[in-house]
Amino acid sequence: MSKSYVPPKVWTWDANNGGKFANINRPIAGPTHDKDLPAGKHPLQLYSLATPNGVKVTIMLEELLALGHKGAEYDAWLINISGGDQFGSGFVDVNPNSKIPALVDHSNETPTRVFESASIMLYLAEKFGEFLPKDPMERTETMSWVFWLTGSAPYLGGGFGHFYAYAPEKFEYSINRFSMEVKRQMDVLNYRLGETEYLGGSEYSIADMVTWPWYGALSQGKLYEAGAFLDVASYKNLQRWTDQIAERPAVIRGRKVNRAFGPLKDQLRERHDASDFDKKTQDKIETAES
Repeated sequence: MSKSYVPPKVWTWDANNGGKFANINRPIAGPTHDKDLPAGKHPLQLYSLATPNGVKVTIMLEELLALGHKGAEYDAWLINISGGDQFGSGFVDVNPNSKIPALVDHSNETPTRVFESASIMLYLAEKFGEFLPKDPMERTETMSWVFWLTGSAPYLGGGFGHFYAYAPEKFEYSINRFSMEVKRQMDVLNYRLGETEYLGGSEYSIADMVTWPWYGALSQGKLYEAGAFLDVASYKNLQRWTDQIAERPAVIRGRKVNRAFGPLKDQLRERHDASDFDKKTQDKIETAES
């Protein structure tokens, strides 16, 4: 066992602390440079990247459009978090926490900024009257699962994902601690989905949309390449739910928006019109340029 770390009396920041995202982590807020955000033709302007938190919102917007809500048309602009786009002055004005996704709704008399993915989901559900039950008891159950995800995902991403996939060194204690918690979380979901078709009950809702990009991707073995390590296939109800949602056309589209990694055919780095899915995925762009 390595020598135990003894914390100093006062912590100081070491900018060279290692890890995949060390270059964009810092203990202070605010912009690092001046940069205005672009704006397109639609009332809803989304600034994001296709991480699990970003995918939640693009799935929601595509589901709303599938129901015929023309007011849900949106421009989706790519925010390169590895390059520090989230620290530009324009982005910080929209989200002082410098995290994706961030949304600006220009359909109101005064443009409305919305940040934090769960807040964006609730805002859109209430604005369009969709994917959030009207019955108080069903609404409460749905929102309980939304907040479950908000509290649980950091243990999956910042805990398990960091120490299993991104930390510069592997520490058995940290990996074991967060593996245990993630497997407990999957068991919670598996138990719930053995009782009901969807997390909130019998209807597909924002609870499913916020949870699927995290735990659906984990169940498919696409998150941190940890499927075998965590034995995700053993959670049969979670697998059923994952596969069911993955087949939804709006989910298939939403996963592609603001994606700048993976297969080129699944990358729609910016989205400004529904036709972009057919004409402007990265495979088509690169073929046209060659």
